[in-house]
Amino acid sequence: MPLFLKRLLNTVFVLAALVVTALVVRHFMRSGWPLRHANFWLVGLAGVILLGAYAAKAWGWQRLFRSGQRPAVLTLAAAGGAASVGGIALPGRLDEVIRVAVVRRCRRRRVSIGAVALSLFVLGLLDSAALAPLASVAIAVAHVRGWMQLGLVVVAVAGVAAAAVVVALPRLARLELFSRFKLARWVGDNATPPREAVWAWFAVATSWVLRALAIFVLLAALGFGVDFALALAFVCAASAAAVLPVAPAGAAMQAGAGAAILIASGVHANDAVAFGIAAQALLMIVGATFVLALAAWHAQGRIQQLAVAGHLRRMRISG
Repeated sequence: MPLFLKRLLNTVFVLAALVVTALVVRHFMRSGWPLRHANFWLVGLAGVILLGAYAAKAWGWQRLFRSGQRPAVLTLAAAGGAASVGGIALPGRLDEVIRVAVVRRCRRRRVSIGAVALSLFVLGLLDSAALAPLASVAIAVAHVRGWMQLGLVVVAVAGVAAAAVVVALPRLARLELFSRFKLARWVGDNATPPREAVWAWFAVATSWVLRALAIFVLLAALGFGVDFALALAFVCAASAAAVLPVAPAGAAMQAGAGAAILIASGVHANDAVAFGIAAQALLMIVGATFVLALAAWHAQGRIQQLAVAGHLRRMRISG
């Protein structure tokens, strides 16, 4: 990609982020910050737990790349964080473009767009597989009925099917029916081995459990009581909304779906919407932390390169 086009795209992304941030700040100044009456010690604890959730998912995502092409965990965590922030303005699923762009700029090593896309596809399947046991527990113990309960059943069934696809993908790609296609052969050669897929699933499942724990703490911070089953149902509903192929904005859909599950469990509508916004905002703030950390890491590398270049230049002059 030409340097001019890269700079133009970077400028557009930065301007878009600034505009979205300004609109969000304006909205909160008018309607009030949903966390203003919260226990900020518990909010801080929820944020720390979400840091662990991002890191666990990034480590699991890293296992989906070939051993010689794995990006840094920080890069993958920042990619997830950038996608969550971009979800404010981008339609559902288009935040994957942000993930690809961030991973492609990895300081450690460059990976192909195809490898990133395949890893994201498998990561989405593992997300569904990891949510299946959580949704099953939520069905058994959460106080939701009707369509909300049916939605949790769909999440659980889809998770089982996704796990089967991940396990069978390398073999499916090598079947004689598909092996004559170049793309299928490439998928077969680059698909995640079952052992690595199990480790990745374990890490992704840990990430979702930590996210549910963070929501549980956030519920307590905002005075909604201590109900881990409700936290599980909230996380499952928000994640199900995130996989919709077309949505006005990914973050808004997730906050709305989480609010809907709270309303179905008996929480007042205004309180449920406020909590949904607060949870999504905290998720984006933690994600932005990883983005800033990645930017600092890249800046440090650039400064080191300039220092080494200056030292070599002085040695040539003195020599």
